[in-house]
Amino acid sequence: MKTIGMVMIVRNESRSLDKCLNLAEKLVDEIYITDTGSTDNTIEIAKKYNAHISEFEWCNDFSAARNYALKQSSCDWNLVLDADEYLISGTREDIQQFIESGEYVGAIKRHDSYREATGEISQSCVFTTRLVPKGTFYEGRVHEQIISPLPIAPLPLIFDHDGYLQVGKGERNLEILLEELNENPDDPYILYQIARTLWLEKEFVRADSYFGKFYQLVPDSGTGYRANGVISYIYNLLELKKYETGFQVIQNEKQRLGGYADYHFACGTFYTQAIFSDIQHYIGYLPEIEQSYRRCLEIGEVPEQEGVFGNGSFRAAYNLGVWFEVNGNIQEAMAYYKLAADNRYQPAEERMKKLF
Repeated sequence: MKTIGMVMIVRNESRSLDKCLNLAEKLVDEIYITDTGSTDNTIEIAKKYNAHISEFEWCNDFSAARNYALKQSSCDWNLVLDADEYLISGTREDIQQFIESGEYVGAIKRHDSYREATGEISQSCVFTTRLVPKGTFYEGRVHEQIISPLPIAPLPLIFDHDGYLQVGKGERNLEILLEELNENPDDPYILYQIARTLWLEKEFVRADSYFGKFYQLVPDSGTGYRANGVISYIYNLLELKKYETGFQVIQNEKQRLGGYADYHFACGTFYTQAIFSDIQHYIGYLPEIEQSYRRCLEIGEVPEQEGVFGNGSFRAAYNLGVWFEVNGNIQEAMAYYKLAADNRYQPAEERMKKLF
């Protein structure tokens, strides 16, 4: 039977490391933790789990640190985790069957929590490659990527991730990304990561130029990040009230992104706020609001599209409820609020109580 190691790089992770290891230790034979300069009790927590501990001098390069950590492992396969990722589904047997089923590298499914501009905490779904055979390494100084000739396949492991809710990580990543951009000024992936980082930090003005250049340079197909980048760009344009540019991007993407619930959700949100900003000028888009959210429900939740949870279900249903309530159709509004409330969406439950 193939041996499996857990490989991590850490620094001041006392907030989350114990929870991470407690949930995930059952997946592996050995735990390898490389510390990059902790000043809290991270190492003491790691020792509780009999981890092999090494040290690496931080050099603003995540791939260098991860590759050093991977070299410490003597296992046949390695599961690479971060300390703010918590197992919610999956077993050691799932990993073993995956390894024996064929020659692939494995991508875990991760639920990323983040705070929206309204303060509401939402979750998005991403797949990130984390199970690799011995001798596999990374490239890229931040948002690093696996180098492997093997195809990627989804691994039946699901994790929660709360790192984007923590202060300071965006600034750290941004510094490294800007250094990378100096070396590769026309790399659309780096531009995308800079724009997304600034957008998540709510620095919408700074993000705008990076989104614009990303949109100009990113290929029309063949990249896994394009859809997410374009949809984020639409939201950033909305924050800046750059409605004409936003409508142009929406029009350009109707064919390419028409199968994405997140695209239609962004469109519905964009149309709504544009109309509120200037009813007379944008009144022609009024029918598009209902159509956008209905299309979200038709597409449904598609985890492989790595979108926001609810945009293909309860969030779209709630917005349709609001639409019908505003238009005086209370019966229709209640039907959609109920659809959203069935998913325990609290805003819908509150609207139903008020309407009753």
